[in-house]
Amino acid sequence: MSIHLLSKIRSKCATIGVVGLGYVGLPLSLRFVETEFSVLGFDIDDNKIKKLNSGESYIKHIGVERVYKAWESGNLEATTDFSRASEVDALILCVPTPLGNHKEPDLSFITNTLNSLLPYLRKGQIISLESTTYPGTTEEELRPALESKGFTVGKDIFLVYSPEREDPGNPKFSTNNTPKIVGGSTSECLEIGLALYSRIVEKVIPVSSTQVAEMTKILENIYRAVNIGLVNELKILADKMEIDIWEVIDAAATKPFGFTPFYPGPGLGGHCIPIDPFYLTWKAKEYGISTRFIELAGEINTAMPNWVVSKVIDALNDQGKALKNSRILVLGIAYKKNIDDSRESPAIELIELLSKKGSEVDYSDPFLPIFPKKRQYRYELVSIPISPEKLAQFDCVIIATDHDSFDYDMIQQNSQLIIDTRGRYRNTFSNVVKA
Repeated sequence: MSIHLLSKIRSKCATIGVVGLGYVGLPLSLRFVETEFSVLGFDIDDNKIKKLNSGESYIKHIGVERVYKAWESGNLEATTDFSRASEVDALILCVPTPLGNHKEPDLSFITNTLNSLLPYLRKGQIISLESTTYPGTTEEELRPALESKGFTVGKDIFLVYSPEREDPGNPKFSTNNTPKIVGGSTSECLEIGLALYSRIVEKVIPVSSTQVAEMTKILENIYRAVNIGLVNELKILADKMEIDIWEVIDAAATKPFGFTPFYPGPGLGGHCIPIDPFYLTWKAKEYGISTRFIELAGEINTAMPNWVVSKVIDALNDQGKALKNSRILVLGIAYKKNIDDSRESPAIELIELLSKKGSEVDYSDPFLPIFPKKRQYRYELVSIPISPEKLAQFDCVIIATDHDSFDYDMIQQNSQLIIDTRGRYRNTFSNVVKA
Protein backbone atom coordinates (compact mmCIF):
# COMPACT_ATOMS: atom_id res chain seq x y z
CA MET A 1 0.00 0.00 0.00
CA SER A 2 2.78 2.44 0.93
CA ILE A 3 4.77 1.63 -2.22
CA HIS A 4 1.77 2.41 -4.45
CA LEU A 5 1.07 5.72 -2.70
CA LEU A 6 4.75 6.70 -2.78
CA SER A 7 4.84 5.98 -6.50
CA LYS A 8 1.81 8.19 -7.14
CA ILE A 9 3.29 11.06 -5.12
CA ARG A 10 6.74 10.84 -6.70
CA SER A 11 5.29 10.75 -10.20
CA LYS A 12 2.89 13.60 -9.31
CA CYS A 13 -0.07 11.44 -10.23
CA ALA A 14 -1.52 11.78 -6.74
CA THR A 15 -4.54 14.04 -6.21
CA ILE A 16 -4.16 16.32 -3.21
CA GLY A 17 -7.10 17.27 -1.01
CA VAL A 18 -6.75 20.42 1.10
CA VAL A 19 -9.40 20.89 3.77
CA GLY A 20 -9.84 24.51 4.85
CA LEU A 21 -9.07 27.10 2.18
CA GLY A 22 -8.07 30.07 4.30
CA TYR A 23 -4.75 31.78 4.92
CA VAL A 24 -2.97 28.40 5.18
CA GLY A 25 -4.96 26.15 2.89
CA LEU A 26 -5.17 28.45 -0.13
CA PRO A 27 -1.43 29.11 -0.58
CA LEU A 28 -0.75 25.42 0.06
CA SER A 29 -3.25 24.44 -2.63
CA LEU A 30 -1.71 26.87 -5.10
CA ARG A 31 1.78 25.56 -4.39
CA PHE A 32 0.70 21.98 -5.14
CA VAL A 33 -0.90 23.09 -8.41
CA GLU A 34 2.20 25.07 -9.35
CA THR A 35 4.27 21.90 -8.93
CA GLU A 36 1.93 20.00 -11.30
CA PHE A 37 -0.34 18.20 -8.85
CA SER A 38 -4.12 18.12 -9.14
CA VAL A 39 -5.81 19.68 -6.10
CA LEU A 40 -9.33 19.33 -4.77
CA GLY A 41 -10.02 21.92 -2.08
CA PHE A 42 -12.69 21.49 0.60
CA ASP A 43 -14.38 24.22 2.61
CA ILE A 44 -17.78 24.90 4.17
CA ASP A 45 -17.76 28.51 2.92
CA ASP A 46 -19.76 28.68 -0.34
CA ASN A 47 -18.30 32.09 -1.16
CA LYS A 48 -14.74 30.75 -1.16
CA ILE A 49 -15.75 27.80 -3.31
CA LYS A 50 -17.49 29.99 -5.89
CA LYS A 51 -14.56 32.37 -6.11
CA LEU A 52 -11.96 29.62 -6.48
CA ASN A 53 -14.02 27.83 -9.12
CA SER A 54 -14.09 31.11 -11.04
CA GLY A 55 -10.37 31.74 -10.69
CA GLU A 56 -10.81 34.58 -8.17
CA SER A 57 -8.82 35.32 -5.01
CA TYR A 58 -10.49 36.26 -1.71
CA ILE A 59 -7.26 36.96 0.18
CA LYS A 60 -5.73 40.31 -0.68
CA HIS A 61 -2.04 39.39 -0.45
CA ILE A 62 -2.59 36.36 -2.69
CA GLY A 63 -2.79 37.85 -6.15
CA VAL A 64 -5.74 37.13 -8.42
CA GLU A 65 -3.32 36.36 -11.25
CA ARG A 66 -1.84 33.50 -9.27
CA VAL A 67 -5.24 32.03 -8.43
CA TYR A 68 -6.51 32.48 -11.98
CA LYS A 69 -3.46 30.74 -13.43
CA ALA A 70 -3.96 27.77 -11.09
CA TRP A 71 -7.64 27.55 -11.97
CA GLU A 72 -6.97 27.96 -15.70
CA SER A 73 -4.56 24.99 -15.59
CA GLY A 74 -7.52 22.73 -14.83
CA ASN A 75 -5.74 21.30 -11.79
CA LEU A 76 -7.57 23.31 -9.12
CA GLU A 77 -11.13 22.61 -8.06
CA ALA A 78 -13.00 23.43 -4.87
CA THR A 79 -16.07 21.87 -3.27
CA THR A 80 -18.25 21.79 -0.16
CA ASP A 81 -18.97 18.09 -0.77
CA PHE A 82 -16.87 16.14 1.74
CA SER A 83 -17.96 12.83 0.21
CA ARG A 84 -15.46 13.54 -2.54
CA ALA A 85 -12.66 12.85 -0.05
CA SER A 86 -12.57 9.34 -1.51
CA GLU A 87 -11.22 10.84 -4.76
CA VAL A 88 -7.97 12.13 -3.29
CA ASP A 89 -4.74 10.40 -2.27
CA ALA A 90 -3.68 12.94 0.36
CA LEU A 91 -5.87 14.91 2.75
CA ILE A 92 -4.24 17.92 4.41
CA LEU A 93 -6.25 19.48 7.24
CA CYS A 94 -5.81 23.26 7.58
CA VAL A 95 -8.65 24.17 9.92
CA PRO A 96 -8.73 26.67 12.83
CA THR A 97 -7.85 25.76 16.40
CA PRO A 98 -9.27 28.61 18.55
CA LEU A 99 -9.54 28.90 22.31
CA GLY A 100 -12.69 28.41 24.34
CA ASN A 101 -14.13 30.95 26.77
CA HIS A 102 -11.72 29.85 29.50
CA LYS A 103 -8.62 29.71 27.28
CA GLU A 104 -8.96 25.95 26.83
CA PRO A 105 -8.23 24.32 23.45
CA ASP A 106 -11.17 24.12 21.09
CA LEU A 107 -10.54 21.15 18.80
CA SER A 108 -14.06 21.16 17.42
CA PHE A 109 -12.95 22.25 13.94
CA ILE A 110 -10.49 19.34 13.78
CA THR A 111 -12.88 16.74 15.19
CA ASN A 112 -15.90 17.91 13.19
CA THR A 113 -13.85 17.97 10.00
CA LEU A 114 -12.47 14.50 10.64
CA ASN A 115 -15.94 13.16 11.43
CA SER A 116 -17.19 14.61 8.14
CA LEU A 117 -14.37 12.89 6.25
CA LEU A 118 -14.30 9.50 8.02
CA PRO A 119 -17.16 7.84 6.09
CA TYR A 120 -15.37 8.57 2.81
CA LEU A 121 -11.77 7.69 3.66
CA ARG A 122 -10.25 4.69 1.94
CA LYS A 123 -7.13 2.60 2.16
CA GLY A 124 -4.02 4.01 0.55
CA GLN A 125 -4.49 7.63 1.67
CA ILE A 126 -2.28 9.89 3.77
CA ILE A 127 -3.82 12.29 6.29
CA SER A 128 -1.75 15.30 7.34
CA LEU A 129 -2.75 17.70 10.11
CA GLU A 130 -1.30 21.21 9.79
CA SER A 131 -3.41 23.03 12.39
CA THR A 132 -1.47 24.23 15.43
CA THR A 133 -2.34 22.24 18.51
CA TYR A 134 -0.95 20.76 21.73
CA PRO A 135 1.50 17.82 21.65
CA GLY A 136 -0.42 14.56 21.49
CA THR A 137 -3.39 15.68 19.40
CA THR A 138 -2.50 13.60 16.35
CA GLU A 139 -2.03 10.40 18.34
CA GLU A 140 -4.81 11.00 20.86
CA GLU A 141 -7.53 12.35 18.57
CA LEU A 142 -6.87 11.52 14.92
CA ARG A 143 -5.29 8.08 15.17
CA PRO A 144 -8.02 6.51 17.32
CA ALA A 145 -10.67 7.94 14.99
CA LEU A 146 -8.98 6.33 11.99
CA GLU A 147 -8.51 3.02 13.79
CA SER A 148 -12.17 3.03 14.85
CA LYS A 149 -13.02 2.72 11.14
CA GLY A 150 -10.85 -0.39 10.81
CA PHE A 151 -7.77 1.25 9.33
CA THR A 152 -4.28 0.23 10.43
CA VAL A 153 -2.15 3.35 10.64
CA GLY A 154 1.18 2.82 8.91
CA LYS A 155 -0.09 -0.07 6.78
CA ASP A 156 -3.26 0.83 4.88
CA ILE A 157 -3.61 4.48 5.85
CA PHE A 158 -0.92 6.98 6.81
CA LEU A 159 -0.90 9.81 9.33
CA VAL A 160 1.49 12.74 9.80
CA TYR A 161 1.65 16.08 11.54
CA SER A 162 3.31 18.93 9.66
CA PRO A 163 2.72 22.36 11.22
CA GLU A 164 1.90 25.27 8.96
CA ARG A 165 4.46 28.06 8.90
CA GLU A 166 2.65 30.63 6.79
CA ASP A 167 3.51 34.28 7.37
CA PRO A 168 0.90 36.23 5.37
CA GLY A 169 2.35 39.09 3.38
CA ASN A 170 5.99 38.12 4.01
CA PRO A 171 7.84 39.14 0.82
CA LYS A 172 10.87 36.96 1.58
CA PHE A 173 9.44 33.64 2.78
CA SER A 174 6.55 31.73 1.23
CA THR A 175 5.34 28.13 1.21
CA ASN A 176 8.08 26.85 -1.08
CA ASN A 177 11.16 28.31 0.69
CA THR A 178 10.05 27.97 4.31
CA PRO A 179 11.47 24.70 5.74
CA LYS A 180 8.76 22.16 6.60
CA ILE A 181 8.69 20.02 9.74
CA VAL A 182 7.18 16.52 9.36
CA GLY A 183 6.50 13.92 12.05
CA GLY A 184 4.83 10.57 11.36
CA SER A 185 2.79 8.16 13.45
CA THR A 186 5.06 5.38 12.13
CA SER A 187 8.23 5.24 10.06
CA GLU A 188 6.13 4.36 7.00
CA CYS A 189 3.93 7.40 7.62
CA LEU A 190 6.98 9.63 7.92
CA GLU A 191 8.43 8.34 4.67
CA ILE A 192 5.26 9.17 2.76
CA GLY A 193 4.88 12.54 4.49
CA LEU A 194 8.42 13.50 3.52
CA ALA A 195 7.79 12.43 -0.07
CA LEU A 196 4.60 14.50 -0.20
CA TYR A 197 6.01 17.77 1.14
CA SER A 198 9.42 17.49 -0.54
CA ARG A 199 7.62 17.93 -3.87
CA ILE A 200 6.55 21.47 -2.95
CA VAL A 201 9.02 22.70 -0.31
CA GLU A 202 12.74 23.25 -0.81
CA LYS A 203 13.72 21.79 2.57
CA VAL A 204 11.82 19.22 4.63
CA ILE A 205 12.96 18.36 8.16
CA PRO A 206 11.93 14.96 9.59
CA VAL A 207 11.41 14.61 13.34
CA SER A 208 10.99 11.48 15.40
CA SER A 209 7.27 11.73 16.18
CA THR A 210 4.10 13.73 15.65
CA GLN A 211 4.45 14.98 19.24
CA VAL A 212 7.85 16.50 18.49
CA ALA A 213 6.42 18.21 15.40
CA GLU A 214 3.48 19.55 17.43
CA MET A 215 5.77 20.81 20.19
CA THR A 216 8.05 22.47 17.62
CA LYS A 217 5.22 24.65 16.35
CA ILE A 218 4.13 25.56 19.88
CA LEU A 219 7.71 26.51 20.78
CA GLU A 220 8.01 28.78 17.75
CA ASN A 221 4.92 30.72 18.77
CA ILE A 222 5.73 30.81 22.48
CA TYR A 223 9.18 32.18 21.65
CA ARG A 224 7.58 35.12 19.88
CA ALA A 225 4.83 35.63 22.45
CA VAL A 226 7.27 35.71 25.39
CA ASN A 227 9.73 38.05 23.68
CA ILE A 228 6.98 40.41 22.55
CA GLY A 229 5.62 40.34 26.09
CA LEU A 230 9.07 41.31 27.33
CA VAL A 231 9.41 44.34 25.04
CA ASN A 232 5.82 45.38 25.74
CA GLU A 233 6.60 45.40 29.46
CA LEU A 234 9.84 47.31 28.82
CA LYS A 235 7.91 49.79 26.65
CA ILE A 236 5.73 50.73 29.64
CA LEU A 237 8.78 51.13 31.87
CA ALA A 238 10.70 53.10 29.24
CA ASP A 239 7.71 55.39 28.78
CA LYS A 240 7.70 56.19 32.50
CA MET A 241 11.44 56.87 32.32
CA GLU A 242 10.96 59.06 29.22
CA ILE A 243 13.15 56.74 27.12
CA ASP A 244 12.30 55.87 23.51
CA ILE A 245 12.00 52.06 23.49
CA TRP A 246 12.28 51.89 19.70
CA GLU A 247 15.61 53.72 19.79
CA VAL A 248 16.79 51.32 22.50
CA ILE A 249 15.82 48.26 20.44
CA ASP A 250 17.47 49.63 17.30
CA ALA A 251 20.66 50.29 19.26
CA ALA A 252 20.65 46.81 20.84
CA ALA A 253 20.08 45.23 17.41
CA THR A 254 23.48 46.48 16.27
CA LYS A 255 25.02 43.69 18.37
CA PRO A 256 25.94 40.98 15.83
CA PHE A 257 25.34 38.09 18.26
CA GLY A 258 23.21 37.17 21.24
CA PHE A 259 20.30 39.53 20.50
CA THR A 260 17.22 39.25 18.29
CA PRO A 261 15.07 42.38 18.01
CA PHE A 262 11.38 42.14 18.88
CA TYR A 263 9.13 45.17 18.72
CA PRO A 264 6.29 46.32 20.98
CA GLY A 265 2.80 47.16 19.83
CA PRO A 266 -0.81 47.62 20.98
CA GLY A 267 -1.14 43.91 21.75
CA LEU A 268 -0.85 40.58 19.96
CA GLY A 269 -2.83 39.60 16.88
CA GLY A 270 -3.17 36.82 14.36
CA HIS A 271 -4.39 33.29 14.82
CA CYS A 272 -1.14 31.85 16.21
CA ILE A 273 0.75 33.90 18.76
CA PRO A 274 -2.14 35.10 20.99
CA ILE A 275 -3.70 31.63 21.07
CA ASP A 276 -1.27 28.76 20.61
CA PRO A 277 0.81 29.19 23.80
CA PHE A 278 -2.33 28.53 25.84
CA TYR A 279 -2.67 25.12 24.17
CA LEU A 280 0.56 24.07 25.89
CA THR A 281 -0.46 25.77 29.14
CA TRP A 282 -3.65 23.68 29.16
CA LYS A 283 -1.84 20.44 28.30
CA ALA A 284 0.85 21.07 30.93
CA LYS A 285 -1.78 20.85 33.67
CA GLU A 286 -2.23 17.18 32.78
CA TYR A 287 1.36 16.71 33.96
CA GLY A 288 1.02 18.91 37.06
CA ILE A 289 3.15 21.69 35.56
CA SER A 290 2.33 25.40 35.82
CA THR A 291 3.66 27.34 32.82
CA ARG A 292 4.03 30.64 34.68
CA PHE A 293 6.36 32.25 32.16
CA ILE A 294 3.96 31.67 29.26
CA GLU A 295 0.94 32.86 31.24
CA LEU A 296 2.73 36.02 32.41
CA ALA A 297 3.61 36.94 28.83
CA GLY A 298 -0.02 36.35 27.88
CA GLU A 299 -1.22 38.67 30.65
CA ILE A 300 1.15 41.45 29.57
CA ASN A 301 0.25 41.20 25.89
CA THR A 302 -3.48 41.02 26.60
CA ALA A 303 -3.29 44.15 28.74
CA MET A 304 -1.62 46.31 26.08
CA PRO A 305 -4.85 47.70 24.48
CA ASN A 306 -5.87 49.03 27.90
CA TRP A 307 -2.48 50.71 28.27
CA VAL A 308 -2.88 52.35 24.85
CA VAL A 309 -6.30 53.68 25.89
CA SER A 310 -4.73 55.16 29.03
CA LYS A 311 -2.22 56.97 26.79
CA VAL A 312 -5.09 58.32 24.69
CA ILE A 313 -6.86 59.58 27.82
CA ASP A 314 -3.71 61.32 29.08
CA ALA A 315 -2.92 62.88 25.70
CA LEU A 316 -6.46 64.23 25.26
CA ASN A 317 -6.44 65.51 28.81
CA ASP A 318 -3.28 67.48 28.06
CA GLN A 319 -5.28 69.21 25.32
CA GLY A 320 -8.18 69.95 27.65
CA LYS A 321 -10.40 67.25 26.15
CA ALA A 322 -12.21 64.25 27.60
CA LEU A 323 -12.20 60.82 26.01
CA LYS A 324 -16.01 60.70 26.14
CA ASN A 325 -17.52 62.16 22.96
CA SER A 326 -14.08 62.62 21.37
CA ARG A 327 -13.84 61.56 17.76
CA ILE A 328 -11.17 58.85 17.37
CA LEU A 329 -9.82 57.43 14.12
CA VAL A 330 -8.08 54.05 14.29
CA LEU A 331 -5.65 53.52 11.42
CA GLY A 332 -5.38 49.85 10.51
CA ILE A 333 -7.44 47.00 11.98
CA ALA A 334 -5.54 44.07 10.44
CA TYR A 335 -3.37 42.29 13.02
CA LYS A 336 -0.22 43.28 11.13
CA LYS A 337 0.65 45.55 8.25
CA ASN A 338 -0.04 44.96 4.56
CA ILE A 339 -2.51 42.07 4.93
CA ASP A 340 -6.29 41.72 5.23
CA ASP A 341 -6.31 39.34 8.22
CA SER A 342 -7.98 40.80 11.32
CA ARG A 343 -8.01 37.68 13.48
CA GLU A 344 -7.37 38.55 17.15
CA SER A 345 -6.31 42.05 16.09
CA PRO A 346 -5.61 44.32 19.08
CA ALA A 347 -6.93 47.23 16.99
CA ILE A 348 -10.41 45.76 17.24
CA GLU A 349 -10.09 45.49 21.01
CA LEU A 350 -9.04 49.16 21.00
CA ILE A 351 -12.23 50.07 19.14
CA GLU A 352 -14.26 48.13 21.69
CA LEU A 353 -12.59 49.78 24.69
CA LEU A 354 -12.82 53.29 23.25
CA SER A 355 -16.47 52.84 22.26
CA LYS A 356 -17.39 51.61 25.74
CA LYS A 357 -15.85 54.76 27.19
CA GLY A 358 -18.06 56.96 25.02
CA SER A 359 -15.77 57.83 22.12
CA GLU A 360 -17.04 58.14 18.57
CA VAL A 361 -14.76 55.70 16.77
CA ASP A 362 -14.11 55.26 13.06
CA TYR A 363 -11.40 53.33 11.29
CA SER A 364 -9.46 53.38 8.06
CA ASP A 365 -7.90 50.27 6.57
CA PRO A 366 -7.40 49.83 2.80
CA PHE A 367 -7.17 46.07 3.28
CA LEU A 368 -10.47 45.75 5.17
CA PRO A 369 -13.08 48.07 3.60
CA ILE A 370 -15.91 46.63 5.72
CA PHE A 371 -15.58 45.87 9.42
CA PRO A 372 -15.29 42.08 9.68
CA LYS A 373 -17.87 40.05 11.54
CA LYS A 374 -16.54 38.77 14.85
CA ARG A 375 -17.95 36.51 17.52
CA GLN A 376 -17.32 39.07 20.28
CA TYR A 377 -17.61 42.32 18.33
CA ARG A 378 -20.41 43.67 16.13
CA TYR A 379 -19.86 47.07 14.55
CA GLU A 380 -21.58 48.46 11.48
CA LEU A 381 -18.51 50.32 10.28
CA VAL A 382 -16.82 50.86 6.94
CA SER A 383 -13.31 52.07 6.30
CA ILE A 384 -13.20 55.79 5.67
CA PRO A 385 -10.71 57.25 3.18
CA ILE A 386 -8.23 59.57 4.84
CA SER A 387 -7.49 63.05 3.58
CA PRO A 388 -6.22 66.29 5.15
CA GLU A 389 -9.81 67.44 5.62
CA LYS A 390 -10.95 64.16 7.19
CA LEU A 391 -7.98 63.90 9.55
CA ALA A 392 -8.58 67.41 10.87
CA GLN A 393 -12.07 66.39 12.00
CA PHE A 394 -10.78 63.88 14.54
CA ASP A 395 -9.60 64.69 18.05
CA CYS A 396 -7.16 61.77 17.96
CA VAL A 397 -5.70 59.39 15.38
CA ILE A 398 -4.33 56.06 16.59
CA ILE A 399 -1.81 54.19 14.45
CA ALA A 400 -2.76 50.66 15.39
CA THR A 401 -1.52 48.85 12.26
CA ASP A 402 1.16 50.60 10.24
CA HIS A 403 0.29 49.68 6.65
CA ASP A 404 2.93 50.93 4.22
CA SER A 405 0.21 52.44 2.04
CA PHE A 406 -0.61 55.14 4.61
CA ASP A 407 0.86 58.57 3.88
CA TYR A 408 2.50 59.20 7.25
CA ASP A 409 3.75 62.69 6.39
CA MET A 410 0.24 63.74 5.42
CA ILE A 411 -1.17 62.11 8.56
CA GLN A 412 1.29 63.91 10.82
CA GLN A 413 0.78 67.27 9.17
CA ASN A 414 -3.02 67.21 9.35
CA SER A 415 -3.89 65.41 12.58
CA GLN A 416 -4.59 67.21 15.82
CA LEU A 417 -3.16 64.35 17.91
CA ILE A 418 -1.52 61.05 16.97
CA ILE A 419 -1.02 58.05 19.23
CA ASP A 420 1.70 55.96 17.58
CA THR A 421 1.66 52.37 18.85
CA ARG A 422 4.02 51.05 16.18
CA GLY A 423 7.01 53.38 16.38
CA ARG A 424 6.32 54.75 12.93
CA TYR A 425 7.41 58.27 13.88
CA ARG A 426 11.01 58.16 15.02
CA ASN A 427 11.40 61.95 15.01
CA THR A 428 9.84 64.17 17.67
CA PHE A 429 6.63 65.96 16.67
CA SER A 430 4.47 68.07 18.95
CA ASN A 431 1.30 66.25 17.93
CA VAL A 432 2.69 62.69 18.19
CA VAL A 433 2.60 60.60 21.37
CA LYS A 434 4.44 57.28 21.29
CA ALA A 435 2.50 54.50 22.96
